[in-house]
Amino acid sequence: MTVRRRPEQVRKKVLVVLGLLGLAVVFAACAPNATQDTLQPAGPYARKEKELFIPVFWVATAVFVIVEGLIVFFVFKYRHREGRDRLPPQIHGNTRVEIGWTILPALVLAVVMVPTVATIWDLARTPPSDALNVTVIGQQWWWKFQYTDADMQTAAEAPGPITTANELVIPTGRVVYLTVTSGVGGIGDAEVIHSLWVPELAGKQDAIPNHENHILLQADVPGIYEGQCAEFCGLSHAIMKWHVRAVTPEDFAAWSAGQKEDAITPTGGLAASGFDTFMNGSCVQCHAIQGTPAQGIGGPNLTHFASRKCFAGCLLDNSNPEDIARWLRDPPAVKPGSFMPNYHLSEDQIQALVAYLQSLK
Repeated sequence: MTVRRRPEQVRKKVLVVLGLLGLAVVFAACAPNATQDTLQPAGPYARKEKELFIPVFWVATAVFVIVEGLIVFFVFKYRHREGRDRLPPQIHGNTRVEIGWTILPALVLAVVMVPTVATIWDLARTPPSDALNVTVIGQQWWWKFQYTDADMQTAAEAPGPITTANELVIPTGRVVYLTVTSGVGGIGDAEVIHSLWVPELAGKQDAIPNHENHILLQADVPGIYEGQCAEFCGLSHAIMKWHVRAVTPEDFAAWSAGQKEDAITPTGGLAASGFDTFMNGSCVQCHAIQGTPAQGIGGPNLTHFASRKCFAGCLLDNSNPEDIARWLRDPPAVKPGSFMPNYHLSEDQIQALVAYLQSLK
């Protein structure tokens, strides 16, 4: 015998399930140690944004509670009742009421506008003269960082800016002025918009082809601050991550001095075999290694590859030989849409390349 549930019972169960799902989503957003948390700023510019967000949030919460509360109140007060067909009094054309609910939202918006505009102007200020200048180029699907200050030029025969990928190294306590763009000198990057975001240090800034945007950030204390692309940009958008590595000014000076030097060419062993494989293969068409014949610009600069913590959009660990080997075996299988194809390298070639790449410190 089939038992048929009444519509009221079904609706009640559906509402309970939806409510539980909603609570699950809310609780999932409350990770205590989230690595990308706007509400735990680690620098002055991120703090300014939080200081704006908190009061605006409470104003918006008050508006939401009042409006939704009135809706629920009037829904129950004027709901249809048996034997009561008369419409409640209508207020259409009531000048006082219509002026009131026009002026009140305008006043609320005016209250919100004052700190918002002040914060926008504050964040758009000209950077101080001692700011560290870095050009950020969004590629598919990784980030290129070029240190453009005069004292950040390499020691190569043809000096150029220190260039890294996916890891932005900065000194603590110093303003960093980022010039953000997209698709300059990359492979397959035409007309693709990205969005740079590192929540603990700054807000979002769009990376637009053939256009420059700017954003300021600063870290108070040393540490790793996670970032990612916040604008859908293709198949591997979800794993277009990056991070800021903030170090002390002394450590930054040592790091930059090392980055200016040419890569060391191995003279023997497996790393030397990897060097030969790299220079005589297709790697040189896309990658640059300072001090070697490899001067490609389409892919990440690998000069001091092993000094970074991650690669492939911070999906893989530079210090893990198996991660590097897995990437070399079949890049598109690791990162969908990768413009680095599968070169069908032998296992001996892969292990030699891993040894060479890990020697680039």
